[in-house]
Amino acid sequence: MPPNIVLVTGVAGELGGRLLARLGNNPELERVIGVDTSAPHPDILRRIGNAEFVRADIRNPLIAKIISSAKVDTVVHASTTCHPAGPGRRMAIKEVNVIGTMRLLAACQRSPLVRKLVVKSTAAVYGASSRSPAVFTENSELIPASSNGYAKDAVEMEGYVRGLSRRRPDITVTMGRFVNIIGPEVDTVLSRYFALPVVPTVLGYDARLQLLHSTDALNVLECATLQDKPGVFNVAADGVMTLSQAIRRAGRVELPMPRQVMPSVSRLLRGARVVDFSSDQVRLLNFGRVVDNTRLKDEFGYTPRWSTREAYDDYILGRGLRPVVDGDRLAELATTVDGWRVKQ
Repeated sequence: MPPNIVLVTGVAGELGGRLLARLGNNPELERVIGVDTSAPHPDILRRIGNAEFVRADIRNPLIAKIISSAKVDTVVHASTTCHPAGPGRRMAIKEVNVIGTMRLLAACQRSPLVRKLVVKSTAAVYGASSRSPAVFTENSELIPASSNGYAKDAVEMEGYVRGLSRRRPDITVTMGRFVNIIGPEVDTVLSRYFALPVVPTVLGYDARLQLLHSTDALNVLECATLQDKPGVFNVAADGVMTLSQAIRRAGRVELPMPRQVMPSVSRLLRGARVVDFSSDQVRLLNFGRVVDNTRLKDEFGYTPRWSTREAYDDYILGRGLRPVVDGDRLAELATTVDGWRVKQ
């Protein structure tokens, strides 16, 4: 059944804000409400059309009154934070991820008018280790990389969503496990990491990375909101790219270092308020993670427009990243040195 009144959480974020603007300009929707503790970016506010912004905290029971009084029938939960870009308050983020989700789902359960729930989760729920399978499917076991990280929050959140599905089988639930999102305007751990002039890596490791363009992420959320697409879906682009390839494509300098040193480097970058490296992120850069997106294409009906490499290249172009090292010049120097050695 098509939605009439939609509530979107997390609209102060890049993805949630863009979704609010897109839905707010959809004439087929009767009402669109965006909630967050802070207002969306001014550029988003100028483009939200008929949508409304309500300053509210989903951790507060007031969210239930908003859903019931506005007669919301579709809820899009896009406020979960799994990859904070800069140093964040761990407990505050955990409360939004876990407590906020509990409050929101409780409000959905009590409202007889809610008939659809769309949840933005993360592929980080699968974890990353030397024992991980080459490719994760939606049926793979959920093993977060650490017992107290942001991925652990996502595993708990998904458990609450499954509980709601059992108690309210009449609600259509769509859950997307998004890989790392990247794009010209996206501010995440990886977008900051690859913008570093000198990129620290773990000696002896070259992780496989899978990315998703922010526009593809937006399209998936919009499609799940406007159409009934029940189920759990890995949301990822086609193709993979190794960490070393990504660093070279951005023209950065790779700095391999022993694995034991990485925690100290992570603390240094976090203290300098450059990148907030959690243990989950460090393990991802060690072992990588690749998911199967067959169900997204066959059952959900969406094929990402950008491949992993295309999404990454658009990020480089959009950010205006200038190479720290000229790859062509390095190749010429290497050829010259090799020729000199042969003559010797």
